Amino acid sequence: MAHTYTPGLKVSQKELITKKRILPLKGDVTVKVGDKLSPDTVVARTHLPGPVETMNVANILGVPPEDISQCMLKKVGDPIKAGELIGLNKSFFGLFKSEAKAKIEGTIETISHVTGQVLLRGHPIPVEVKAYIEGEVVEVFPKEGVAVRCWGSFIQGIFGIGGETHGELKMVVSKPETKLTDDLINESCKDKIIVGGSIVTAEAVKKAIKVGARGIVAGGFSDRDLRDFLGYDIGVAITGSEDLGVTLVVTEGFGEIQMANRTFDLLKSLEGKRACINGATQIRAGVIRPEVIIPIVDDIKTGIAVEGFQGKGLEIGSPIRVIRSPYFGKLGKVTALPSPLQKLESESMARVLEVEFDTDGKHAVIPRANVEMIED
Repeated sequence: MAHTYTPGLKVSQKELITKKRILPLKGDVTVKVGDKLSPDTVVARTHLPGPVETMNVANILGVPPEDISQCMLKKVGDPIKAGELIGLNKSFFGLFKSEAKAKIEGTIETISHVTGQVLLRGHPIPVEVKAYIEGEVVEVFPKEGVAVRCWGSFIQGIFGIGGETHGELKMVVSKPETKLTDDLINESCKDKIIVGGSIVTAEAVKKAIKVGARGIVAGGFSDRDLRDFLGYDIGVAITGSEDLGVTLVVTEGFGEIQMANRTFDLLKSLEGKRACINGATQIRAGVIRPEVIIPIVDDIKTGIAVEGFQGKGLEIGSPIRVIRSPYFGKLGKVTALPSPLQKLESESMARVLEVEFDTDGKHAVIPRANVEMIED
C-alpha cells in the first residue's frame, strides 16, 4: 500500500553525507578525487562578470551619436579608472569643453554609434567555492566543481538565516526547554556554534554577534524578533545570503518551542566536535532546509559502497511533530494508522493518525497532513 506523503526532518546520528560544491559559472577545479578536505579548503574558483555602468556620452558631450567616435579618448577594450576622462568635445575654437568621465574602474565594453551610449564594465569579481564540510572528494565535475562526502551526524531545521559556517559545538543550556538568553553567552562563545534549548531571544542573537560566535542552534525564534532583527519581512524568499555576522538554525519553529529531546541529546553528545551549519531556507517548490552537520573525521572511508538512506514513511512508533493548530509544535509518536478516511470537524474526509504526545502522554487523532515526520 502506498504511503500518504508526509514531509519529514532528518535527525540522524550517523549517515553518509554528500555535498555538491558547484561554481555559478565555469572555472577551475583546484582539488582531485581522493583529496581530504577541511571546511575552508577552496575546491573551485572562477570570476563573475563585473558590474555594468551605462553612460550616454553623446548626450553628455552634446554631439550626435554618429559622431561619438571623434570625441572618444578611449576605445573598446581599453582599461579605465573611476573619474578618468574618456570623452572630450571642444567647441568655439577650443574655448568651451564638454567632458565625459568614467563612473567606475574597469574597461570600455561597447561604444554605440546608434544611441551614443558607452557601456563600462567593472573588474571581474573573483568567486571561490569552499568544501563546507570536512570530508573526501569523491567526484570531480570538470570546470564546475566537486562532490565532497563524509560520515557524520545530520540534523535538519525548520528555518534559518545566514550562510555556511563552522565551529566547535558548545552547549550553553542543560535542558531542551531552557530559553537561550543573552546572559548565557559570554566571551567563551567566540568562534563557537552555540546550542540553546527552546526560544532564542533577539538580545541573545545580538550578544552572540558581539562576542564573535559563528552560529546558533535553538528550538524556536520569535517571528516579530526576526522581522525587527532583519528590518524586513522574509515572506517566501530564500534565506542564507544575509550578512549578519552569525548563522541561525531553528530546529522546531516560531515561538517558544522546546528543542526535540532526540535533537538536543544528539547535539549534547557531540559537544566539542566541529559542526558545519547552513541557515539557507526555501519553503516553496524545491525545498531547502537549514542544516547542522558534524563530520565523523575518524571514519571517512567514503570509498566503501554504502546503502543510502531510504525513507520508510509513517508507521507505528514513528516520531512526529504537529505543524498545525490546535497542537502546533507538539512532539509525539504514532500509535495508530487507521486506513479508512475519517470525517473531520470541517466535515471533509481525510486520512488520520493517532498520536501519543511526549510531554503529557495524552492521545489525539490528527489529519496526517497536519504532521511532519522526524526521520532518524
